[in-house]
Amino acid sequence: MIPRVHRSALLCVLAATAATVLPAAPVRAAAPPPALRFGACPASVPAPPAPDRVECARMSVPLDWDAPRGPRIELAVSRVRASGTPAERRGVLLVNPGGPGGSGLPYAVTKRAKLPEDVRRAYDVVGFDPRGTGLSTPAGCGPMGGLFDSPGADPVPVGPAAERAYLDRLRRMAGDCAAGARERLPYLSTEQTARDMDAIRAALGERETNFLGVSYGSYLGAAYTARFPHRTGRMVLDSVVGPGSWYDFDVLQSRALLRQRETFFAWTAAHPARFGLGDTSAAVRRAYLRVRAGLAERPVGGFGPAEFDRAVYRALGRTERWAGLADGLAARLRDGGVDGLRPADPFDGPASRTYEAANRIVKCADGPGPTPRRIVADIRRTRRLDPQPVLTGMEASTCAYWHHRPARRTPLGSPDAPPVLLVASAHDPVTPVEGAHRLRRTLPGSRLVVLDDDYSHGVFASRGDTCVDGTVAAYLLDGTVPATDVRCAGPGLPATS
Repeated sequence: MIPRVHRSALLCVLAATAATVLPAAPVRAAAPPPALRFGACPASVPAPPAPDRVECARMSVPLDWDAPRGPRIELAVSRVRASGTPAERRGVLLVNPGGPGGSGLPYAVTKRAKLPEDVRRAYDVVGFDPRGTGLSTPAGCGPMGGLFDSPGADPVPVGPAAERAYLDRLRRMAGDCAAGARERLPYLSTEQTARDMDAIRAALGERETNFLGVSYGSYLGAAYTARFPHRTGRMVLDSVVGPGSWYDFDVLQSRALLRQRETFFAWTAAHPARFGLGDTSAAVRRAYLRVRAGLAERPVGGFGPAEFDRAVYRALGRTERWAGLADGLAARLRDGGVDGLRPADPFDGPASRTYEAANRIVKCADGPGPTPRRIVADIRRTRRLDPQPVLTGMEASTCAYWHHRPARRTPLGSPDAPPVLLVASAHDPVTPVEGAHRLRRTLPGSRLVVLDDDYSHGVFASRGDTCVDGTVAAYLLDGTVPATDVRCAGPGLPATS
C-alpha cells in the first residue's frame, strides 16, 4: 500500500510550488438521468477492507448519443464511498485503469486502496466498465484473425511472403470484429464513452466530473475535456497517451520498447551472478535471441514467438517484472522449460478475449486507420533499428481493413477546460513522455509532473513516490495547481535480491 500522505506533507508541497488555486468552472444545466440504484456487486469485484464496502449499479445509455431514442446498452458502475467526515468530502472521483479494453469495475476498489488516505477520505471513488468491456455490453471478435491460436504466428514478419501473411491476419481480424460487433462497431468509441462518463456524473447528482485516468484513461479524460470543458473538475491524467492517431502512438511505443529492452539488457548484465545470462549487454542480447529463435523453431506446449513477445511486452512495462523475465530466460536456456515465461492467466480466456476485442474496436472507432503500405514500411523501418523488435502493441494496424471508416480523429483537450494535472514517468516505454508534452499543449494552464530516473508505466499511487503523490493529492484535495511543472527524483533501476 502507498504510504499515507499527511496534510502537513501536502502543505510543504504547496509552499514549495507557490501554487494557484483552481477556480470553479461554470456548469450548464441539464436534465439529470435517473439516479443510480446501488446494490451488491458481481464476484469479479473484490471487497475492500472493512468498514469500507463496494456497491454496484447498472445504467442504460444510448448506443449512439446522437440518436438518443435509438438502441440502448447497459453500463456497469461501482462505488466505494469516502471514508471521511462530511466536512472533508470533495465529491466523486471517477477512475479508469486504461486499455482501451480494461475493466474499470474492480478499479474503484483496487486503485482506491493505493490512493493517499486523505484522498480516500475526501472522495467517493467510482469505477465503471466502459462500453464494450467487462460487464458493459462486452465486445466480441471471435477468433480475431487467429490472434488466440496457440502457438500464434510470428508477429514480426520478415520478407514479402511473411508480410503478406501478416496483412492477411489483420484483414481477417477486422472481418471477425465486424461480424462480432455488428451494428455496435462505430459506437464503441472514446467519444461515446466520454458522453457515458457525463451521464454517470449526472446520475450521481454531481456538477462536475473529477477524474483519474491512467494510460488509455488519460486519452479518455482528454476526450471528456474536449466535449465537456465546463463540466471538467479536477482531472489527473497519468501515463499520458498523446494526441496523435492510435496507429502513430503504436509506432512510437514500438520504438520506445527498443530503448527499454536495451536498458533491460544492460541491467541484467550488471548482475551476472544473479541471472547467469552474461556480463555485457551484447551477451544478454544473444541469450535473449537464442531463446526467441528456439521457440520460433520449436514451440513448447503452445508457447512460441508470439507468446514470448507478449511476455516480454508485459515485463518491459514495469521494472519489478524484469527479474522474472531474466529468470525465465535463464531457465529456458538451462532446462528448456517455459514456465518462467508463461503468464499465469491464459491469453485465450474470456476476460482476455473481451479486452483484445474492445481494444481494437475502440482504437479503430477513434479515427482513420493506416494504409497497408504504411504498415509494411513502418515494420521495415523498425527492423532497421533492430532486426528483432517487439511489435505486440501494434494493435491499430488492423484499422487498415476496418469495415467502419471514421471521418476524423477523436478531439482531445480544450482551451476552455480548467487546468488539469498530467503525470508521467521519464522513461515509460508504454506511454512515452513525449505524449504528455504534446497533450499539455491542448490543455492551456495545465501542469506536468515527471518522475525522473523511472522506467515504469503508471506513476501516481503506483510507484510509491511521496513527491508525486503529495503533489497530486494537493491538487485533488484543494484544487492546487503547481505554479510550474514539477520534477520528482525517481527510484532508478531496480535492485536485485
